[in-house]
Amino acid sequence: MPNKIGVVGDKDSVLAFKMLGFSVYFASEAKETRRIIDNLSDKDYGVIYLTEQLAELVPETIRRYDAKMKPAIILIPNHTGSRGIGKKRVQENVEKAVGQNIL
Repeated sequence: MPNKIGVVGDKDSVLAFKMLGFSVYFASEAKETRRIIDNLSDKDYGVIYLTEQLAELVPETIRRYDAKMKPAIILIPNHTGSRGIGKKRVQENVEKAVGQNIL
């Protein structure tokens, strides 16, 4: 059975992901975001897309899941645009994996 994919963010930013077959969850505050991420993890979601704006509210939750294989938490911009956090995380992970920043 393939891993499930969840998307967490404000309604305007994540509703379109529902058309792709992803499970979509709306959040606007830290406590709610943490609860949804933990719940998706318990339900064996393999990937959770999370808006950068919400990620800024729950950095400790992001770090906790970074230390695990699943779920992978991927940061995405919201409908107002990118804050560059997701790109920075990709660069850091590539640098960690290959020993240098190749991007």
